[in-house]
Amino acid sequence: MIRIAVVGNIGSGKSFIARSFGLPVFNADKEVSLIYKKNKFFFKKLHKKIPKFIKSFPIDKKEILSCILANSKNLRIITKIIHPIVRKKMNLFIKRNKKKRAIVLDIPLYLENRLNKKGDIIIYVNAKQSLINKKLRKRPNYNKILIKKFKKIQLKSNLKKKYSSYKINNNFNSLAVKKTINNLKLKILKTNEQ
Repeated sequence: MIRIAVVGNIGSGKSFIARSFGLPVFNADKEVSLIYKKNKFFFKKLHKKIPKFIKSFPIDKKEILSCILANSKNLRIITKIIHPIVRKKMNLFIKRNKKKRAIVLDIPLYLENRLNKKGDIIIYVNAKQSLINKKLRKRPNYNKILIKKFKKIQLKSNLKKKYSSYKINNNFNSLAVKKTINNLKLKILKTNEQ
């Protein structure tokens, strides 16, 4: 099975690129949202560590955001508790799809958390910062300070590019991007035929 991982900066369109491959996708952000809503174990652990912010179950995303804004240390606390749960879910996803030719991993901290394996196809999504900013401002709960805090825990772009096998330029024109992805998908599947 070919593991394709999509990396890039916040707001560069990684999830759109990941979905456009038309392959099974593991989306870490979606999993995190589900953990906030459904995982009582996570809630109890987090409530114990930061009771001032995390008060009731299911966890409201706004509580998480205000918690991170109040203190950067809280982001480290949250990630330390949530990452093993996400990793477990990712491993289950891989197991479930082991007979598929290829899967896509859409995980924001993929390289930072050393989830990459030898032989992974890493695709860097490149986008102009002005276009990224425009997209980010349209997001609900957009917060400039929060984005800066998240950027701090991510690898610099040049390092992500260095680890990547391919680069996709995202100009947020979905038709052009989908065409690029289709060509790249064929190339990856052909190159990695067993």
